[in-house]
Amino acid sequence: MLWHSNKAPTIERKYSKSILRYFRVGSHVGMTINPYQGCHHRCGYCYATYKWSPDFYDKIYGKINAPEILESELNKWKNSSMLPVMISSATDAYQYAEAKYGITRKCIKVLQQYQIPFYVFTKSCLIERDLNLFRNYNSNCFIVWSITTIDENIKRIIEPGTPPTQRVFETIKKFVDSGINCCVNIDPIIPFVTDSESHIRSIVDTCHKLDIRYISGSILRLRSDIWIRIRDILQLLGRSSSIEEYERIFGFQDPFANDNNLSADTIYSEKVINFLKDELSRRKIVFGFNKLIECITNTKLEYAISTKQCRMSEFV
Repeated sequence: MLWHSNKAPTIERKYSKSILRYFRVGSHVGMTINPYQGCHHRCGYCYATYKWSPDFYDKIYGKINAPEILESELNKWKNSSMLPVMISSATDAYQYAEAKYGITRKCIKVLQQYQIPFYVFTKSCLIERDLNLFRNYNSNCFIVWSITTIDENIKRIIEPGTPPTQRVFETIKKFVDSGINCCVNIDPIIPFVTDSESHIRSIVDTCHKLDIRYISGSILRLRSDIWIRIRDILQLLGRSSSIEEYERIFGFQDPFANDNNLSADTIYSEKVINFLKDELSRRKIVFGFNKLIECITNTKLEYAISTKQCRMSEFV
């Protein structure tokens, strides 16, 4: 599946039967909403490019009935301590199609109406449009910004459809200045492309200047289709010699035939992640955003308890 193209993707409407879904990453369990299928960003490392979506980069589907489906599902939900909702797990909810359809904005309004905590993963600057929505709900939500590199030459190759990193940082500053909790996710860290100490430190330093208090990160995982694109990326960047190193740290031999996500070996992964954690510790930045999830979860529970007490008082 080619990630580079001179043609803009087509955008189509789609009707969905459901919108809220459970997901699990490691030990973390939560709920997610994906207002769109497919993505404009064309990230070469994307994990969402499964076989069931062969046109992921070239055809974007907007789930135009998502807000109505979401409200219907929330009306049926009986658990007042609902898990925080992640927007989005398999696309960017603020990609260019959102400017046309506004589905994400409508879904967020529904979540706020039902006092559901949520957090957004994005690479986009379009999210600025909804700054007031987040500002008025800042105790019940946070934003996770995906940053892989601040080197624009690398960025144009690995994620050609994304805005310049400097522009993204300008957007992040507006959210931080508005009192909205923000986290930067350095994911994936791409071996022999974005894994150097200077590369990681440059992202951390920029985040520190913006007073970002939470940063997470993880190493690229490989799958057969992802490896094809990563191998092309290495060649485009003039780093073909690193192909053998990939075989070593991921433990495979080309041709790569594994359809499951394959992790890098422990020695390599711990070296990179421990360096990131050390850099964060020196700047008193928290690694990961579990505390933010706990915070908005507790806020939801407090709201549920106070609402229940209020309703009980009506009968006293």
